[in-house]
Amino acid sequence: MRMANEEHLAILKKGVNSWNEWRKLNRSVGPQLCDAELVGMNLCGADFSEANLPRANLTRAVLDGANLTKASLAGANLAGASLEGTDLYASNLAGAIVTNVRFTRSKLFGANFYGADLTGASFLETNLSGACLTQANLCAASLVNSQLFGTDFREANLRSTVFGNLDLESATGLKMANHYGPSTIGVDTIFLSRGQIPDMFLRGAGVPEAFIAYMKSLVVKPIEYYSCFISYSSKDEEFVRKLHLDLQGEQVRCWFAPEDLKIGDEIRPRIDEAIRIHDKLLIVLSENSVGSPWVRKEVETAFGKEIKFEAEQKQRRTVLFPIRLDDAVMKTEEAWAADIKRTRHIGDFREWRNHDKYKEAFGRLLRDLKAEEKGPG
Repeated sequence: MRMANEEHLAILKKGVNSWNEWRKLNRSVGPQLCDAELVGMNLCGADFSEANLPRANLTRAVLDGANLTKASLAGANLAGASLEGTDLYASNLAGAIVTNVRFTRSKLFGANFYGADLTGASFLETNLSGACLTQANLCAASLVNSQLFGTDFREANLRSTVFGNLDLESATGLKMANHYGPSTIGVDTIFLSRGQIPDMFLRGAGVPEAFIAYMKSLVVKPIEYYSCFISYSSKDEEFVRKLHLDLQGEQVRCWFAPEDLKIGDEIRPRIDEAIRIHDKLLIVLSENSVGSPWVRKEVETAFGKEIKFEAEQKQRRTVLFPIRLDDAVMKTEEAWAADIKRTRHIGDFREWRNHDKYKEAFGRLLRDLKAEEKGPG
């Protein structure tokens, strides 16, 4: 078994500057540091290009900015080491212990991690293109903002692994990865991958079947309808539940709260938040709701959101979508009601119990909720 060259080891222990100077003067000499004990050493910026470091003990060593291109680290122990900004191009880390290592902004293009233990390793903004992760242990590892073009995940062991802001479409071997528990796949990764992630991989990571079924259409197809929040009186809940069910059936993202929406209720902050985060406020106007002060508040909030958007974006945006179940809003003398009557088309669901009339009114509402901006009317 080859051991470390004592002369090479002695030069290295003099410090990085002495080592790098020796490397410049002895380019034809391949450093032999097999089984070297380098625990906790500060090796920042050291030139280990094409060096032989198999089975070297680099536990907790600091290798930030070091040059390890085409180096042999097979079976080496790098547990807890720091490799931020390290160049490991085409290096060999087969069977290495690389647990809890930070690879921030490292270059790992073409690196061989076959069978390596990468438990808890952090790959942040690294280039792993062409790297081999076959049979590597990536449990609790974090891969974020990294390049994975051609990275091979065949038989890689995954559990609690984080895939954040990555293009997994360009990786290989995902179908053959081993899942020993759920992992985290960010929504950003889904979109960057254009939904082109094998279903088998997603299931293994614990992604719900319903999401897998709709994922590609969500990513590739544009959103067809605006999201909306339904504001109403609980006395009109029978109608609202029917409307909500039908909107959901048309793939409209909509929500409603099955309580009276009155000023002072605990639900009040939730409704304000709903108006802020959803595209449209669908407000159900009836004798049951028009007389309540919360209706006026909801309308004023929606109008305020429209005014703010126009001021900031220099374009109009319709937020308030009113529909009525009777003539109460047309008869009231409230100022907010007058604004609605003057500026908005109010969906007419007065005959909602009549199947044909309901379908006609619903079809008009659905057209108005199409994801394209229209002026009021």
